[in-house]
Amino acid sequence: MIGFVARQVEALQVAVRFLTTLPTFALKPPSTTTTTSTPSSTPELHADNAAAQGLSLLWYPAVGLLLGVLLTLACSVLPLPYYLQAALTVVLWIALTGGLHLDGVADCADAWVGGLGDRERTLLLLKDPLCGSMGVIALIAVLALKATALAAVIQIGQVMWLWSVPLLARLSLLLLFLTTRYVREQGLGEVLAQYFSRAWARRVLFIMALALLCILPLDLWGASLMTALAIFLLLRWAAMRRLGGFTGDVAGAQVELVEVALLLVLASRSVA
Repeated sequence: MIGFVARQVEALQVAVRFLTTLPTFALKPPSTTTTTSTPSSTPELHADNAAAQGLSLLWYPAVGLLLGVLLTLACSVLPLPYYLQAALTVVLWIALTGGLHLDGVADCADAWVGGLGDRERTLLLLKDPLCGSMGVIALIAVLALKATALAAVIQIGQVMWLWSVPLLARLSLLLLFLTTRYVREQGLGEVLAQYFSRAWARRVLFIMALALLCILPLDLWGASLMTALAIFLLLRWAAMRRLGGFTGDVAGAQVELVEVALLLVLASRSVA
């Protein structure tokens, strides 16, 4: 039992360290092993670390809830006009996540336009660390929509449900890993896809959907789940058509697009 709890705590800390800039404490030093293969290969994760990485995927919704609670509290206590509350909350949002998923938005925008329909060229551009003009435009659009939608959410008094947005966005990643092939031969996404438990991922999806049904207003629950599912299906269709699967950048873009769409759902609710 103690070992099970320790593994879960370690996996949660792995998820927090990857998805946020929040500090964590290490239960034990990270262990890695190197390989003696060709120079083109990358070091492999130790089996224990790989298992922790795979298990950490199941904790992504919990990290989303943590982010959502922090953002909701910060947005609620800022003694500022609603539009400044929204702008500063989005800045805090970026700071807490380190802009992790925004990088995926920029890379996907550049790759989809610059790839010109070619799979290999698109994959190459997804690895390019430089941000092109389409990437900049996509980032501006996403951040502008986030800030203005959040301002509307605050103005109509719906900020108490803001915590559900990061949660559902990261919950959608479980659905992506369950249904879609990861196409990179190396990287963290491959480790996650190989080591996470599909049976437990389905359970987490079901449990979270049921828990949210008990907490959220019924209309908001239905609209949020349908919206998140629609964004997931649209992005999955585009990724399968172009790449035959997904990459880490596609997963990051999904998180951001789901968050924007859910903020728009919240903004569309009336005060009543």
